[in-house]
This record gives sequence, structure tokens and C-alpha cells, in this order.
Amino acid sequence: MKKNLLSVAVAATILVPALPAFAQEDASTVEEVVVTGSRIQRDANETSVSPVTSVNAEDLKATGMIRVEDLINDLPQVAATQTAGQANGSTGTATVSLRGLGSQRTLVLIDGRRMPAGSPLAGGSGADLNQIPGALVERVEVLTGGSSATYGSDAIAGVVNFIMMDDFEGVRFDSQTSVYQHNNDNGKMQDLVSSYGFDVADGSVSDGETNDFSMIMGANLDGGRGNVTAYANYRKIDAVLQSDRDYSGCSLGGSPDNFSCGGSSTVPWGRFTDFGANSGDTTESFDYSVDGTGFTEFGRLYNYGPLNYFQRPDERWTMGAFGHYDINDNATAYAQLMYADDRTVAQIAPSGAFFVTNDLFCGNPFLSEEQYDAICGVYGLSKDQFVSDLVVENTDAETGEITRTPGAIYIGRRNVEGGPRQDDMRHTTFRGVFGVRGDINDNWSYDVYGQYSEVSLEQTYLNDMSSSRIGRALDVRVDADGNAVCQSVLDGSDPNCVPWNIFQEGGVTQEAIDYLVLPLFARGTTDQEIVSGYVTGDLTDYGVKLPSADSGVAVVMGLESRRESLTYSPDSGFQNGEGAGQGGPTLPVDGKLSVKEIFSEASIPLVSGKPGMEYLGLEVAYRYSDYSTDEQTNTYKLAADWAPMNDLRVRASFQSATRHANIRELYRAQSIGLFDMTYDPCGSRTDADGNVVGPTATLEECMNSGITAATYGGAIDSPAGQYNYIGGGNPELAPEESETLSFGFVYTPEMIAGLSLSVDYFNIQVTEAIAGINPETILDKCLETGDALFCDSISRGGNGNLWIGTAAISATDVNIGFFETEGVDINANYGFEVGQYGGVDMNFIATYLTKWDQQEFVGQPVEDCVGVWNGSCGTPTPEFVSTLRATWSTPWSVNVTGAWRHIGGVDDLGANGADFDAYNYFDLSGSWAASNSITIRSGINNVFDKEPPLTADAGPSIYGNGNTFPGIYDALGRYAFLGITADF
Repeated sequence: MKKNLLSVAVAATILVPALPAFAQEDASTVEEVVVTGSRIQRDANETSVSPVTSVNAEDLKATGMIRVEDLINDLPQVAATQTAGQANGSTGTATVSLRGLGSQRTLVLIDGRRMPAGSPLAGGSGADLNQIPGALVERVEVLTGGSSATYGSDAIAGVVNFIMMDDFEGVRFDSQTSVYQHNNDNGKMQDLVSSYGFDVADGSVSDGETNDFSMIMGANLDGGRGNVTAYANYRKIDAVLQSDRDYSGCSLGGSPDNFSCGGSSTVPWGRFTDFGANSGDTTESFDYSVDGTGFTEFGRLYNYGPLNYFQRPDERWTMGAFGHYDINDNATAYAQLMYADDRTVAQIAPSGAFFVTNDLFCGNPFLSEEQYDAICGVYGLSKDQFVSDLVVENTDAETGEITRTPGAIYIGRRNVEGGPRQDDMRHTTFRGVFGVRGDINDNWSYDVYGQYSEVSLEQTYLNDMSSSRIGRALDVRVDADGNAVCQSVLDGSDPNCVPWNIFQEGGVTQEAIDYLVLPLFARGTTDQEIVSGYVTGDLTDYGVKLPSADSGVAVVMGLESRRESLTYSPDSGFQNGEGAGQGGPTLPVDGKLSVKEIFSEASIPLVSGKPGMEYLGLEVAYRYSDYSTDEQTNTYKLAADWAPMNDLRVRASFQSATRHANIRELYRAQSIGLFDMTYDPCGSRTDADGNVVGPTATLEECMNSGITAATYGGAIDSPAGQYNYIGGGNPELAPEESETLSFGFVYTPEMIAGLSLSVDYFNIQVTEAIAGINPETILDKCLETGDALFCDSISRGGNGNLWIGTAAISATDVNIGFFETEGVDINANYGFEVGQYGGVDMNFIATYLTKWDQQEFVGQPVEDCVGVWNGSCGTPTPEFVSTLRATWSTPWSVNVTGAWRHIGGVDDLGANGADFDAYNYFDLSGSWAASNSITIRSGINNVFDKEPPLTADAGPSIYGNGNTFPGIYDALGRYAFLGITADF
């Protein structure tokens, strides 16, 4: 069926391809609207003082993108964050990050009104685009740069405003099916994966099918005095596994010139090691895996990648109604009711014993004699002793001091029998808006509304294992009848314990799995209450007008009260860190935040209708905010708009914006999480060629961080490249501050009909940015300086590790960061007739980035992240990103669109040198108006099935997955779609 669908889509694309994409509003439009960035009415996009990119409903259909985030992420101003391509670390939401400054610094609106935080989960503070019913979107307006004076906190990077359809008449059915298709023919990757003995995808695959159905019904009321528009939508997305692509058949290690298949040392055949803890003056270290009923030297890693989802499965229902009714000439009542229920599952490799124990009873009956001799007998330990009974002595070479420590054994064993871990996340959202707007008289109008939003989370984490039960299931004795039983059964502390036999192949029983597997549960909500109102007036008739201008001053004055709360309640398993595969405890959050605000705007025409001064005006805005945390902020905007002639407009603005800390940043408890680091500078590791590489830092430097002479250069490196850190909130956080400067021009020459060109420079600086210092930076600064400010934040484990048990680097939130980004946005539109063959519309949007600087804290070097990725710069930040689209509107009821998407090259800051070349994608789509009521559309994105760039360092902490970055590059191959719209 999927292959047939693809064939139909290809044929339909050739015969009937699409609609104009990313088009700006027609320059001749004179209808007054409220443009994103201001509450003062004006005419068209080109007259906005701030540059606004507009994407309309037909653009969404032409691209075939069902998920709103896919469309938004194609814009040059946007950096991908949480997407459907995220598995490990997913919040189950879809967020947007303007200018790469983070979803928490991007404000998302519906009809100029706030959306709530998308999830109470960590990383869920950004609005969830899954709540947006794509079928009801009339257009999306994107304004980058600070807008706090207009909209309040969180608009540091800018605003994404979804304008919804609220005046529909009739009935509309819309259906679309889409599928990914890819030819697995990467011989190099196939040979690599096969050489490690792993299965590898081959040949053509069609998967990831998405089906979307929507219905819109609308009717006018009482002779046109009002309208009610109702909608319902269902969307189902199938999963794609990393095993379905040859380039994600294993988790890569090494560099592009010499890739290897990496993996985890928590393996199904078990790893039994002391990590150097038993390597004293008179004892030797050990590192084994199970072979039959014996031991063999450990060496083979577990390929954890194939079971990870490359695209998460997702099922979503949305429904709601928008309505308005003219009560009289001065009052229109309106309401918006929106409901969304979205459920998705993030799947990663099976759980296991991730070295959560450090001791073993030498008389465990599952141990063969060979195994007993290898880990106990060789040290003189009898079968009634524990490994920890060994006394390990080390003599300091310089001082002669002798240290004595107990022996240890760490066990890593993957629970492949129990299946992959699955994080089942369901977000249910309700949003209601009720308001009244209207004209007070010919000069004044008003808008007053109340809004309530709630997001409820149900999270069920499946197939993880209990850390405490692992310990009990490995502590095994022989009872009076000669049976292997848990010690906890004999002493009565846990009569349900079932022994876990991981010491021989095939020894694990289903009863042991049932005992060990621990489902985890969490519930949470985010609530948002807003009461807001403003009046806007034209003061021309009051004489508030300059003699040199045709019109007078326009003003806006308003008040707003906003209250937000968040609760996240994980069960005891989450809170106690019982989940062996969780990386540490997940603690509850419960907090509230409220703010009262006053805001105003003014548009001041200075000159109009003069030579060289067709129009000159100023815009100012101000907002005062008083928070429940005793913080007060002042934000403002100054802008100028100059039209020296009818076809040229020059604009400039300066905005001071703020972002108050959100509830999680303020009130979440401190807990252990994971961060990516290539290696510990104080340990030894094995490189891609199999060579053992020693520490890169000196002994003296490493001793600053808690390393001893005995543990220096030991096997303390994490095979998975993930280390522990302690993060948490801080109620003393101050608001972030930013300044945005932009200037540019809009040119619509009368001599070239159909041409519109805008070029805008932007510069955004963020100070006092809320963040934790990168744990790797803390370690590096400790090694370098020995400063207690950094070294006291490091707590190493018994053998010097930073990734086992409670060993961690503390990195809680503080106001330390600095960001600055600068560049130029280009937006060009040109339309022309081709005689009797219809017309062509072309659109080009691009961002040329000249600066993306960051500084973790004062005293650190300023890092330039333009054109690079990895390290503290994180995800790829191309210097140049653009999209060119051309649409041919034929006289045969057929529209054909071709698109060229360009992503500039980026260099790797990491040790592996995975530089990415520039990427170019080509799309083809089309629509056919089969009748007055039926429109068929089809298309293929990434026509040439271009594979994404590959790297070993695309970790989940920087939104990587499957050895690449799914939100930035087309990770799954061709995307073919076929849809139909029927109006009645």
C-alpha cells in the first residue's frame, strides 16, 4: 500500500503540481489589520516597522507538511529543537526557537494571545505546536527580535503568531496521506555495520506513513452579524526505527574518514569489571563478559541505536470552535474554544543494570568455578565472602603514603529480554478565550478578554528496571533445599525477589524479568490565566497632530494580569532514582508565578506628502511588569519609518526586552541528569583504531578535580559518552535582559510590476541569560585553575569516574550567560505573466548570519558559533540558509511549484572533525482544481533522496538522533504526499 501511494504521489506530482509558498501580503492591500509586533492597526506587511515573515494556509498545503513544526523549521530564522525526530530526551512536544536562542525565549501566540507552556516536563517550557490545528491556520506571522514591550516576557528572540480562520462558511473536508521513501544504498555504511556483525537495512523502504483528516464547518449568524466556525482533526503518524536506514544501523564512533560502530558497555552478555578499583600494588584489575558459563575478556559493545525511534509514533485529536457576534454597533462578543489530545511514544534501547551495584557475594550459586576464580578466588576470597572484603593497597609514589580501599565489582548487563524502554507521553490541552471588542466612537476602540489554558500530562515509562531490585536479585544464596534464592527471601526483607542469573547464556527467566521491570508514572499540569484589555485611539480629531503630517497620533493603552502555575508529580520510583535507565532521580516541581502589567504604544506621523518625505513617522512602546517574585521590569521600543518615495520604505527599531525566569527555572529541585562529553581528560580510553590513549590532563591538574595518583589514567571514561551532572532551579534568578537593533528597507518599484524586496539587518544581545554552566566547562576550568568555585562542584566516584552512581558535576541555574546574534534577512517576491500560459510567482527568503556569539560567564572567552557546531555551540548554526520557490499558475486549473532549500556548511568543533558540507534539497509539488469544490494536491520533498550528514557526536542533549540532526536536515529521505480538499 505504501509503495502504491508513493507511485500515485509521483505520478500526481508530474501531472498536477502546487501553490505559492512563503508569499508576502500583496503590496496593494489596503485593508487595515493588526500586524504582529504592534496593536496599532496598519495596512500591509511592507509597512510594518519590524520585519514580519508571513506564511499563509496555502503555503502549508503546498509543502505537504502536516506537522506545523516542519514548516516553521524550514524558515531561515528558526533553529530546530524538540521535533518528532527526537527520541532520547524528548518531551513529546514540538517547539520553535527563533534565531537559535531557545524555545523559552520565543513567544508563540494565537491571534495575538499567548499559548501556555507546552509541558510540565523538563524542557517543555516552550509552547507546543501540536496544539495548533493546521487546517484552521489562516497565516503564520514570524517577527524576530525583542517584542516584550508589546507582548510581555519571553519574546526576547521574537514572536510566532498563528492567525486563525474565524469566518468560514460551509463545510470542508480535508485529507492527506504522506510517506517517506528511501533507497538504502550507502555501501560504505552497509559494509561498516555488517563488519561488526550487525543487521543492516538494504534496498528501498517506504515507511513513516502519516494520515491526517480534518473537517471544518462554519455558518454566519443573524444576517451576517456573527459567525461560528467549528473544526475537528485526527492525525496518526507511524514510527520509523533507526534500523530502517543503513546510515543509522549502528551508533557511530570516530571521524567521517574512519567511522566505527560504537555503542554501550552495558551489554546483553554482561560486563563484569572493577574499573581499576582493584588495581593496587599487589592486585590486578579485571574486565570480563559471559561466554557460555565462563568469562572472556570484555571487548564488544552493544549496538543500542537500531531500536531507537527515528520518528516517534504519534496520535492526535484536535477540536474546537471560534465564534463572534455583533451585539450592537459598539460591541462584538467573541470566543475561542480549543481542545487537543496528543499521545506519542519515545523509544530507546532496553534498560539494564547500568553499573548500579559495586559488590557481589562470591558464593553466588550461579557463578561457575571459572567465574568464581576470576573475580574472587584469584584474590584469595572464599565463597562465604564478598568482593568488597578484598583490601586494596596503593602506595603514593611521591609521599610513600599507603591508602587502603575495599574491593569492588561493577556489573553492566542489558535487559534485552525485557524489550526497549518506552516513554509514553500524553498531553491533553484546553484553551478558552472569551472577550468583547468594539468601537467606543469614531476615534476609539477597545478589546477586553479573559483566557484560560491548561495542559495535562500523563507519562508512563515502560520497561525500565528497578535499581534496588537488581541489587537484591544479584545477591543470591542456596537455601536448605539446594535452590538458588535471593538473600532477601531468606531474611524476609523481600519475599517476592527472584534471582537474576546473568552469569550464563540463556540463564535469565521470565519470572526474573517480571520482578525486575519497574514501570514509572508521572502526572503534571500547567495552568495559565490571563485577563487583558486595552483601548486604541486615533487622536487626529483632537488636534494631536503635527502640521507637517496628514494624520495624527495613534495610541494604545492597556492592562494585563497573568498567572501561571506548574505541577509535576512523579511517582516514588522516579523520585528515588529507582529507574536504572533514568540517569538519576526525577524530582517533583510545584510552583506559581504571577505578574501585573501596564503597557502603551504610540504611532507618531511626523511628515507626509512632502518631496523626499512621502511618510516619516515614529513608533514607541513601553511596558511595566510587576512579578510575584518581587521583580519589576521596564521594557520599551523605539522605531522609525521613512518613505522617501512611494516605492521605497526605510525602517529601523531598537527594542529593550526581558524574560523572567519560568517556574521550572525558579522552583525545580536539584537532581542528577546526563550531559555529553567526548571523554574525561583524566582517564584513559580506546580510540577508533583500538589504541589505548592516556589522559590529556596532567596528574596535578586532575588532582584538582578529585583524582588520586592511584586512579589517574584509570578506566574511568564513560563508554556511552554520557556523564552525570546535578541541575536544578534557583528562586533568586533575575530576569534576562536583551537589546535588539534592526534596520532595513522595503522596495516595491513601480517600474517593475510585481517585484517586492526587503532587506533587514538585525542584532540581538542577551545578557544575564539564565543557564547552568556547562558541566564540561566546570571540569575544564577546575583542571586549568584549581579554583574552588569550579572544583567544589565536582564529586568523583570511588575510582575517579563521573558517570556511575552519584558521581556528578553540580551545574544549577544562574544568571551568567551572554548571547549575541547578528545578520541580514532577505525577502524577495516577483510575479509576472507569461502570456496565455498563466503567471509565475517567485519567492526568495534567506538569512545571512554574521555573528552568533556566546559567553558562558564573565571571564570565559567569547565563542563564535557561526558556521560551526559541537562543543558548547551545540547544534549546527549555518552562516547562510535560504529557500527559493517558483510557482507556475497555469490556465488549466493546475499550479506547479518547485523549491530549492539551501543549508550552508558547518565545521565541527569536536575532536572527530565531522564537518558538514552545504546541503541543497529540491522539492516538487502541485495542485489541481478538479472542480469548483474539489482540489487535489501532491508532491515530493527532497526529490533526489539526499542523505543527511553523519557524525558520531549528534547526542540527544543537542537535539541529535540517528547519527544526524533530524530537525535541521531531511533525515528520512524523500517525503511524498497526496491530499484532497472538498468544499461544500
